[in-house]
Amino acid sequence: MAITSANQLELLQTAEAVAREKMIDPDLVIQAMEDSLARAAKSRYGADLDIRVKIDRKTGRASFARIRTVVADEEFENHHAQLTVKQAKSYLADPQIGQEVIDEVPPVDLGRIAAQSAKQVILQKVREAERDRQFDEFKDRKGTIINGLVKREEYGNIIVDIGRGEAILRRNEKIGRESYRPNDRIRCYIKDVRREPRGPQVFLSRTDPQFMAELFKMEVPEIYDNIIEIKAVARDPGSRAKIAVISYDNSIDPVGACVGMRGSRVQAVVNELQGEKIDIIPWNEDQATFLVNALQPAEVSKVVIDDDAGKIEVVVPDEQLSLAIGRRGQNVRLASQLTALDIDIMTESDESARRQAEFNDRTNLFIETLDIDEMMAQLLVSEGFTNLEEVAYVDQDELLSIDGFDEGTAAELQARARDHLEAANAKALETARALGAEESLIEFEGLTPQMVEALAKDGIKTLEDFATCADWELAGGWTSQDGKRIKDDGVLEPFDVSLEEAQTMVMTARVMLGWVDPTELEASQDEAEEDEEEA
Repeated sequence: MAITSANQLELLQTAEAVAREKMIDPDLVIQAMEDSLARAAKSRYGADLDIRVKIDRKTGRASFARIRTVVADEEFENHHAQLTVKQAKSYLADPQIGQEVIDEVPPVDLGRIAAQSAKQVILQKVREAERDRQFDEFKDRKGTIINGLVKREEYGNIIVDIGRGEAILRRNEKIGRESYRPNDRIRCYIKDVRREPRGPQVFLSRTDPQFMAELFKMEVPEIYDNIIEIKAVARDPGSRAKIAVISYDNSIDPVGACVGMRGSRVQAVVNELQGEKIDIIPWNEDQATFLVNALQPAEVSKVVIDDDAGKIEVVVPDEQLSLAIGRRGQNVRLASQLTALDIDIMTESDESARRQAEFNDRTNLFIETLDIDEMMAQLLVSEGFTNLEEVAYVDQDELLSIDGFDEGTAAELQARARDHLEAANAKALETARALGAEESLIEFEGLTPQMVEALAKDGIKTLEDFATCADWELAGGWTSQDGKRIKDDGVLEPFDVSLEEAQTMVMTARVMLGWVDPTELEASQDEAEEDEEEA
C-alpha cells in the first residue's frame, strides 16, 4: 500500500467511519493512523530516528518528517535524533537547547507486513480510546440501575451489552440459579466502574442490597421525591429480604406506600428479584423498637441491651423461637444485618432458667462469704446486690431500706464484706509477689490486687511490662480470620475493664515511665470523650 498513490481522502473517510462505529472522536483515530505510519517509517529508515507523521485533516495528505532535537554536549547520546549546539549551527542561525530541526523525508510504501503492523497499532489505539470513553461515560453511573442485553456467557459470568460498551455480571452476583440466553433483557445494578487493561470495566450485580433499594426508588415515587427514605437493606438473594423505611410526612405511611395498591409496587420488585420475599419494616430511632420491628413476623417479649458488653438479648415466647430464628437462621441473620447489631435470641423459659441460676449463684456467694442465712441472702439479691463490693461500700441507707434490716444488721454485713475483701486482697497480693510482681505495678492506680495477680500469672510483672501491652490484650476484643470473627480474651476482661479504660491505664503507665509526652495522654482522653458524646 503506497500512501502516495492511494486516495488520500480515503484516510479521512476511514477515520470517520471507525469513529462513528466506535463512538469516539475521529481525531483520535487519525492520531492512531499517524502513530502507525510513523512506526512503519521507522522500520524503513531506522528505529533510532525520530520520525513523525502529520495527516492533513482537510485533504488527508500524510507528510513525513525527521525530527532532531538540540541538546547540551553532555546529554548527546543519539546522533540520529539529536544535535549538539555546534552541529545545529549548520541548520539554525542561533540554535537553542530544546529547539527542533525538521527535515521532510519521502513517504514510505507500506509492504504487507508493515501494513499489518500499522493496522494493529490503529486497532490498539482505537480500543484504548473506546475504553477511555466507556470509563468516562459510566464512572458517574455507579450505584444506579441499567438495562442491557445478554451477549454471551463465559465460565458462568454473563457479558452484558449496555449500549455503548460491555459489562460483566459475575456468577456470584447472580440471584440463585437464574440463567440467561443471548439477547435476553436484563436489569442490573452498577456495582463498580474501574479502569482495567483488559476485559469489561463495568461490573454489575443483582445480589447487592442496594439493587433492591434502587428498584423501590423506581417503583415508589415518594422515595424518589425523598418523602420516604430507605434507611437500611438486608438481603438473602433469591430467598428473603428486609428493608427499613421512614416517612418524613406524617400523612404518609412508609410501609403502605412501598407495598402499593393491592401490593402492586412491592410485587413489581419481587418479580424482578425472582420471587424474593420482602419484609418492609418501619424504621425507628429507638434501638429496641427497631429491633422488635426487624424480627417480624416473630413476636418479641423483651429486649435487653447491654451497652458495656455490646450485646443485644432478645427474649421471645417459647413457641415463637423457630419463627424468630427462621429457616437456617435466616430471619435473625437478616435482622442483625438490618440493625447492625449482634443479636442473641432466647426463649422465655431459657431466660427464666438463666435468671434463676444467676440468682442462686449470688445467693450462695452471700451465704458463704457473709455467713448469713438463705433468706437474708435472697433479700440482698432481690434488691439488686450482685457482689461483695456493692455490699461493703454502698451507702448504709440502701441496706436499711430492705425490710427487716436495722442499723446493727447493716453495719455487721458491711463489716463482714470488708473483712472478706481485705482478706482476698491480701491473698491476691501475696500470690502476685510470689510470682514476681514488682511494687511499681502493685502500686499503680487503677489496678486492684486481683488484677495484679491476673497480670502476674500472665507474665506481666513490672510497670514496663504493663506499658508495652495493647488495650485489646488487657480488655479483650475481636479479630477476623478467614471471614470469621474470633474472640481474643483479655487479661483484665474478667474484671469488666473496657477498651477505653485499658487504653487510659496503658498511656498513663507510659507517661510515668517517660515514654510518652503527657500532652498525648490528654489528647487521647479528649478523643475518647468526644467519641462518647457522639455515641
